[in-house]
Amino acid sequence: MGLFILRRVGVMIVTALCLTFIVFFLTNLYPNLEKLAKTQGNMRMTDDQVTSYLTRNGYLQPLPVKYGQWLGVLPGWTGESPEGDPIGRCVERNLAPEDTPSFCGILQGDWGESTVFKDEVGKIIGTRLGLTGKLMFWVMVLMVPSALLVGVLAGMREGSKLDRSLSTFSIASTATPEYVSGVIFITVFASSATGLKWFKGTATAAADNATFENFFLPVLTIALYGMGYIARMTRASMTEVMTAQYIRTARLKGVSFRNIVLKHALRNALIAPFTVIMLQFPWLLNGVVIVETLFNYKGFGWTLVQAAGNNDIELLLACSVVAVFVVLVTQLISDIGYVFLNPRIRIA
Repeated sequence: MGLFILRRVGVMIVTALCLTFIVFFLTNLYPNLEKLAKTQGNMRMTDDQVTSYLTRNGYLQPLPVKYGQWLGVLPGWTGESPEGDPIGRCVERNLAPEDTPSFCGILQGDWGESTVFKDEVGKIIGTRLGLTGKLMFWVMVLMVPSALLVGVLAGMREGSKLDRSLSTFSIASTATPEYVSGVIFITVFASSATGLKWFKGTATAAADNATFENFFLPVLTIALYGMGYIARMTRASMTEVMTAQYIRTARLKGVSFRNIVLKHALRNALIAPFTVIMLQFPWLLNGVVIVETLFNYKGFGWTLVQAAGNNDIELLLACSVVAVFVVLVTQLISDIGYVFLNPRIRIA
């Protein structure tokens, strides 16, 4: 198991480097850099002024060099402002030139500075990721038990009225996008037009003080969409297990139906849904973009939209790194958990 984990970690590092380089390449294409220069300077800047700005700020260096500086394996670029002051990736205003570090990339914990929020990217990501983490936690609390319950109930008695009803509900919830269900929930439960103004139509205040009134609708919107998929997977797995030979043997021995489900069928039926549940974490991290924008909840997804819309390269790269890291880690946890849930699997 230890060797397996080491191999997977090695593959994860190589994959992360490849993916981040691709994102770095795409965000540093010249049209994006030109837009950044005009956004930070003047939209009427000439081509010469754009080139001068990009050269002065180190954006026109060779791509491998810039990527190495961003990672922190190469010394950061240095230059001078039009006023003659030293500037550069590693230059800090409160440090003397001789105290300025040579390496200042993400390996040193320096994520750069956001051109939109005018703050350290690491601080922004930490704050916004914490808010999204709170949203993800309550989504999982609502989504996972509900989905497993629906899937197990539907799969216990295949073809029954309960199975057909729950399966129809699962398909309908999965087929309805978040932006549709979110708008419907806001219109029905947060609008004075219907007289059912039970909840807030915005979750902005939930960032500081989350309450049932201002936080339930975004949680329900996300949970409802993911719940149907997990429920369908659980139902399919449960149906397959309930027809297995050892379940028939348990029935012939007179074991109660309740004990058959809880002690024999449930653990084996949860092997496939476990993988699906773990894959919900990267989906939630990136899939909350629509919901956070719809409910104006300023978490990670909202920040990603702002970074992409305003061409904030440093912030956009940081969001990409976090997303890649979460995907790779959850896949590793999923593989390890799969081995423990299914003793028949052995790591060579």
